[in-house]
Amino acid sequence: MSIALSAPPPRPRLVLASGSPRRLALLEQIGITPDALIPADLDETPRKSESPRSLAQRLAAEKAVVAAAVALKRPEIGRCYTLAADTVVCIGRRILPKCELLDEAEACLRLLSGRAHRVYTAVSLITPGGSKRQRLVETRLRFKRLSREEVSAYLGSGEWRGKAGGYAIQGKAGVFVVRLIGSYTNVVGLPLAEAAALLGGEGYPIIGGWTSGE
Repeated sequence: MSIALSAPPPRPRLVLASGSPRRLALLEQIGITPDALIPADLDETPRKSESPRSLAQRLAAEKAVVAAAVALKRPEIGRCYTLAADTVVCIGRRILPKCELLDEAEACLRLLSGRAHRVYTAVSLITPGGSKRQRLVETRLRFKRLSREEVSAYLGSGEWRGKAGGYAIQGKAGVFVVRLIGSYTNVVGLPLAEAAALLGGEGYPIIGGWTSGE
């Protein structure tokens, strides 16, 4: 006699409060595809005397709130898990910008050359029931001393555009890093272990789809 197996429950809806292709790719790396991407358009200017840690935590929390409110008004989404993140690169308490101008990126690379810096990413989660959770992750890095030619070539690559601190570790700037202590995916933009722990701790299935059907 055969026994019919019940189908697994449908995965709950998840919104990623970001338009970042890097964050989306990181989630997809662990088998999670959000139901919607809802970037939150916020003023990301640091407040007076705001520390890098506090800035990342505040912006991630604000992004999650804005995206969750938008999702609630969309009938195809409604109440859902809303995941947001914000990444801040700093030297000491000096916050480096998300570079959009060539001069900004050049200034960042010259500051980072031969020096240690830190990357903070805050990950915020709002559950379908309205609960709010957050984790803050810190990674410490050191760049080698960059030559004039290396700075010029990297600026010419265009990889720096829109990146905190003016570089993308997952791209060509990976050759600049001589030391990294902490989470690599944090520097890319979404610390996977911590994001998965937040989601899993609130009941979102993380590993349910990992098993091959073959």
